[in-house]
Amino acid sequence: MRRSRIDAYIMEKEALPELTRESLDAMQLRKLNALLRREHVRSGFYKALPERLDSLEELRTLPFTTDEDLARNAAGLLLCSQAEIRRILSDATSGTTGAAKRVFYTGGDCESTVGLFMAGLGELIFPGSVTMICFPFSGPCGLGDLIAEAVTRLGARPLKLGAQLCYSELKTVLELEKPDTFVGMPVQLLSLLRFCGRGCLRRALVSGDACPDAVLNGCEALLGSRLFPHYGSREMALGGAICCSAHEGMHLRENHVIAEIIGEDGTPLPRGEFGELVITTVGMEAMPLIRYRTGDYTRILAEPCPCGSAVLRLDRVRRKDTALSARSLDELLFSDGSIVDCRYALTDRELCITALTVGKFSGDALLPRLRALAPARPVTLSVRPASGEDRALYAGKRILLKG
Repeated sequence: MRRSRIDAYIMEKEALPELTRESLDAMQLRKLNALLRREHVRSGFYKALPERLDSLEELRTLPFTTDEDLARNAAGLLLCSQAEIRRILSDATSGTTGAAKRVFYTGGDCESTVGLFMAGLGELIFPGSVTMICFPFSGPCGLGDLIAEAVTRLGARPLKLGAQLCYSELKTVLELEKPDTFVGMPVQLLSLLRFCGRGCLRRALVSGDACPDAVLNGCEALLGSRLFPHYGSREMALGGAICCSAHEGMHLRENHVIAEIIGEDGTPLPRGEFGELVITTVGMEAMPLIRYRTGDYTRILAEPCPCGSAVLRLDRVRRKDTALSARSLDELLFSDGSIVDCRYALTDRELCITALTVGKFSGDALLPRLRALAPARPVTLSVRPASGEDRALYAGKRILLKG
């Protein structure tokens, strides 16, 4: 089995002659101490922290960084001049109240992410491939453009489609462009496969949202191959962990991120146990974060990867949500092979579900299970056949809408 491409990426990026657990730990400690020194020199947000640690274990004694810290202290967290900033990502929306989180990237941050994307995409994209990119294109150094750049450097042709084409437009792309690879969100892929068919698609990388078993299994059955999941967030410059050909977890970008798993009381957990992911982004130039609580729920796999890489791996990642969530509803609804897409809205009086279908659908078997998920209120299930003019019911992450 071929070793994960992330090994070569880290070795080249960090000028390491070999990649072992010892060399990775030493590199992370060196980069962490360099970050702590930068904070002291620039009197940054973390200036009160020690200027040096003697071991990675000492990292867990430092305080956490929260969403509120990130939203309220952008100036103190920024460790470069404004002239060096190439991209700013914000979580501000029309419904945002209070301060919005803003994350800043330099050109170096973006270039480093392209390298990580090349390592991840290189597991499934080859010279001459044609790749559908179904993430948003929001301008230079945005997610779509960084992926397209990585695809191009791999010798493949990117199709910059975005996330909001209707099904008839996607079907036309499949017929005329004959893409063999897909990059986008999990439900996007499943909807495409169920409505349009596979066409020439053979491989796919999914990211940007949770991937319940029903969605993963449905995609793999229709695609005829294993999915390559990827994990990233804006706080880590969009790229965090990639899947290798073993398909057993996602290898962490350890030259960029030091990862910890903590329990509900904030205590660090050993490898193999599930908890909240905490990240220290020692590879970020513009806005490095120390012990940032992501709110994402996963574990660091304890056993070695079959590919032979020493780089740590994350298990599948999700938000730690309640029994009634978009993820739990997706798990149930998409287990029915006729469901193309669905949308959820929760009010004080009822749970409203809108579903698009293809082929024969019977809600009689699903309704009792839906009512079991939402026992405190009635469930309304509105179903209609999907048409070529329909688009994805969610433009981004799938959430349980409140109203």
